[in-house]
Amino acid sequence: MKRNIGAITLVVKEYDEAIHYYVNKLNFKLIEDIKLNDKKRWVTIAPENSSETTILLAEAATQEQKKAIGYQTGGRVFLFLHTTDFWKDYNDMKSKGVSFLEEPREEIYGTVVVFEDLYGNKWDLIEHKN
Repeated sequence: MKRNIGAITLVVKEYDEAIHYYVNKLNFKLIEDIKLNDKKRWVTIAPENSSETTILLAEAATQEQKKAIGYQTGGRVFLFLHTTDFWKDYNDMKSKGVSFLEEPREEIYGTVVVFEDLYGNKWDLIEHKN
């Protein structure tokens, strides 16, 4: 039996601005954008060349959901973007205006840097040591 996480929900302010950010700044691919009704869409994205887990962009519909935008994990790093070419991705993202909260650093597990997305969610960009 094989099990995996298919998608993780990320609450966003607005579908199109979120799609634009993740596709154009982080080089994600838009996998699905299906209109479900006048207000709701099924929008999934994933890093290029990734097929396991996707991110479901969910536009906030209530005040409670709006409060969670950018703060889904209470200010901790929320998502971990793995790469096999840290410096290429880091320099590309930096040139596109991605906000890094620190300088890249070497840890025992690899090269890592914390950045935040357009809503303030914290991410780690990591290249693991082999």
